[in-house]
Amino acid sequence: MRYKVLVVDDHLVVREGLKLILETSDDYEVCGEADGGEAALRLAEELQPDVILMDLNMPNMSGLEAIERLQERHSDIPIIILTTYNEDELMVQGLALGAKGYLLKDTSRENLFRTIDSAIRGETLLQPEITQRIFAYKENKSSSEVSSANTTLTEKELFVLRSVAKGAKSKEIGFDLGISERTVKAHLTNIYNKLGVSSRSEAVAVAIERGILHL
Repeated sequence: MRYKVLVVDDHLVVREGLKLILETSDDYEVCGEADGGEAALRLAEELQPDVILMDLNMPNMSGLEAIERLQERHSDIPIIILTTYNEDELMVQGLALGAKGYLLKDTSRENLFRTIDSAIRGETLLQPEITQRIFAYKENKSSSEVSSANTTLTEKELFVLRSVAKGAKSKEIGFDLGISERTVKAHLTNIYNKLGVSSRSEAVAVAIERGILHL
């Protein structure tokens, strides 16, 4: 069985490049291409892909707006955002919307496949360089914004949240802390409740926005 990938980007060269890479694997097939958000919504409904690679900055309808529309339709298709080096604020917003990962448009073949695999499994995978950029974006925000939120997390909860932001799985976090995977999940539940979120990606996004996470 080959997983179906929908590629959404307004630049033909990006779509063709991703298509060439994906076609080198027996696990994936590009089932469709779209050059904007409206076409992406239509194709997502028609083709029911297993994963969508979504550009953020497109004319007519942006990737963020398309993601919001898919959420309104209760779509469970995992989305990986395609990003460039100057879209840090959009990345934070996309993370808050529940994107399963980010890829720089010049990413390696290995990163592409690893991120898609994680998204299809329902996991969120953030590449180290992407995490660094999100943190850097937050550090550059004004200090008044950083000090505006003061959600109290325990030391272990902060450790869990930092680990999640770096792409660590519950089992790996449990090993580092010397606790069971079940206990890690309990810490995550507490974090969700305190931040008012329901997923790992939302927790990381809200924590970054509130200035809770720091390098």
